[in-house]
Amino acid sequence: MTTLDFQPDEAFAHKLDEADPLRAFRGRFHIPLQDSGEPVIYYCGNSLGLMPKAAREVVTQELEDWAKLAVDGHFKGKTPWYTYHEVFREPMAKIVGGLPHEVVMMNTLTVNLHLMMVTFYQPTDTRDKILMEAPAFPSDTYAIKTHLQTRGLNPSDALLVIQPRAGEETIRSEDIEAMLDEQGDSIALVLLAGVNFYTGQCLDMKGMTELAHCRGCKVGFDLAHAAGNVPLKLHDWNVDFACWCTYKYLNGGPGSVAGCFIHETHAKNIDLPRYGGWWGNDPETRFKMHTIPEFIARPDADGWQISNPPVLSLAPLQASLALFNEAGMDRLCEKSLTLTGYLRWLIEQHRSEIFEIITPPEVASHGCQLSILVHDHPRKRHEALRAAGVICDFREPNVIRVAPTPLYNTFHEAWTFADILSRQIGE
Repeated sequence: MTTLDFQPDEAFAHKLDEADPLRAFRGRFHIPLQDSGEPVIYYCGNSLGLMPKAAREVVTQELEDWAKLAVDGHFKGKTPWYTYHEVFREPMAKIVGGLPHEVVMMNTLTVNLHLMMVTFYQPTDTRDKILMEAPAFPSDTYAIKTHLQTRGLNPSDALLVIQPRAGEETIRSEDIEAMLDEQGDSIALVLLAGVNFYTGQCLDMKGMTELAHCRGCKVGFDLAHAAGNVPLKLHDWNVDFACWCTYKYLNGGPGSVAGCFIHETHAKNIDLPRYGGWWGNDPETRFKMHTIPEFIARPDADGWQISNPPVLSLAPLQASLALFNEAGMDRLCEKSLTLTGYLRWLIEQHRSEIFEIITPPEVASHGCQLSILVHDHPRKRHEALRAAGVICDFREPNVIRVAPTPLYNTFHEAWTFADILSRQIGE
């Protein structure tokens, strides 16, 4: 459906919901309620996804296995804990476009970024720089700068940052290309966000990877705002590595275990530098323990694990990934484009000098999130949305982020949000 087909009346929103083949998935999530008893408009799935109703049952199952089986739950539970992380390989690989042996669930996002830099950032006398974007999520900035320092390098010298042009909010692909042309021979690692947390801009990950590889750089992506949101084909794009959290669009719960992709060309190489731990060791010799003191890495993404999987933190993700598998990323992305496009169109019908959408409009350049730049009393505007029953978030200095998520948000919610926003015009 194109913007030419959209209509501004409320009945049209109801019509879109009635025709939505994914509408039943909303009922499989817990949606917070307002004081009136009505559900909120939850547009904060880019910060913390809603809880799948089935998550409680999955967590309870692990608690029951712990209570009844104790240590034997490692091998006799409904989902044995010894191989617990393996149940996520295939469903997560489908979401990020990897092969199952290229994907592992472990740690948290920033920890995984550090672990990946241990392997893929190998500075030399002539090639020692890391290229990242601005604005980047603060944890990425902290991770890269401190990682450089632990390697004995000064971030002021070794860190290159690509910025939006003056007067613009998003990064131009041609500016990244120009920096790679000018300084590619000195760049060891390109580490970018697939979808920018602040603007919602989705980068051309395939194109960026090709450009960087042509200049001899390794390429990694932070997919915190991309996984479960936009189409990904990490294996086909030849991305070296990627890391993502699972508590946003993937609905894994607060602080849930993160994911990591390592392309098979690297994953098979057990001689690559890394930090070792017993769960990254060959499972055939893992329990020989002190009798084999040398670390022998698994020849796949599992070889980067350090510790055994935190079962109770991973459990809710089983419920969410089952929903993703049932819905299918193709259908979710199709609805997302229509839903987000419809919301943008509705907002733009009420043209105002107060609000400006800074997320790029091109289909390939955004996912669920729309970032709204507020030129007048931004915090007051955000508080007014909250008071009206909209849960969205605010990013300094003046951006309201809204994320209509296809698994549980409706077209009528988009219409209602735009109506609420329009009432603020002139106030």
